Amino acid sequence: MNAHIDYLVIGHISQDKGAEGYRVGGTVAYAARTAQVLHAQTAVVTSASADYDLAQALPGIAVHCVPAAHSTCFTNIYTPDGRVQTLHSLAAPLTAVHIPAAWQRAAVVHLGPIANEVDAQIIHLFSNSMVGLTPQGWMRRWDENGCVFARDWQEAAEILPLAAAVILSEEDLLHVEMLAQYRRWARLLVLTRGYNGCTVFFDGAEHHFAAPTVAEKEMTGAGDIFAAAYLIRLWQTAGNPWEAARFANEVAAQSVTQPDIDSKMAHLRHYFNL
Repeated sequence: MNAHIDYLVIGHISQDKGAEGYRVGGTVAYAARTAQVLHAQTAVVTSASADYDLAQALPGIAVHCVPAAHSTCFTNIYTPDGRVQTLHSLAAPLTAVHIPAAWQRAAVVHLGPIANEVDAQIIHLFSNSMVGLTPQGWMRRWDENGCVFARDWQEAAEILPLAAAVILSEEDLLHVEMLAQYRRWARLLVLTRGYNGCTVFFDGAEHHFAAPTVAEKEMTGAGDIFAAAYLIRLWQTAGNPWEAARFANEVAAQSVTQPDIDSKMAHLRHYFNL
């Protein structure tokens, strides 16, 4: 197992269920593929059923997969009022025992839960890494029909101060006060606003970064692509949160001009001459 890892992302890969069948989904897929495009040596810890073709979903990326009876499966429908999400099945939980020792010194660690599947205490494994959080999966609950809703995350006050960067979207917020709380607890907080760009809160300062105007085709994965680009550039610039935001906005904006994950990655390589 390769001990030299620049970017380690932890969370469930998912099957996104759509009108045309299933396709690759989940933070780990979009974030890992983006980090790979940006020339980071990338690895993934995830869980999925035996019939999920991870080599095809994550080509050229090192993967440690925890076996599960079912893969995590979502339906995502985008409306003028935001995303409507349904959870159909859930893979196995991910805890500290599942993280290969050789990967615990990765330069950048991205904890990317999508359905409360990652034990947040994993963060304590990575004392020598820059740890980024996309906590959306800890901020979700679902009813007996799988309809997904925002919720309060009870561990936020404990976990957020331990991260180098926290990235979340407006749709993750249950109420206005939640943003104020997260700003107090996080050293660096980035709030993504879709086509309106992002706002960065750091060291008492607040700066908004507008997103480039593009012709949108597919929004799925844009937040995860943004997060990976932000964390990679934050690492490359030794902690410049403003340059990371500018770069991540541009990467995410270009990604939504393409219809699927493979097309998105190919376009990013071409557009940024990578």
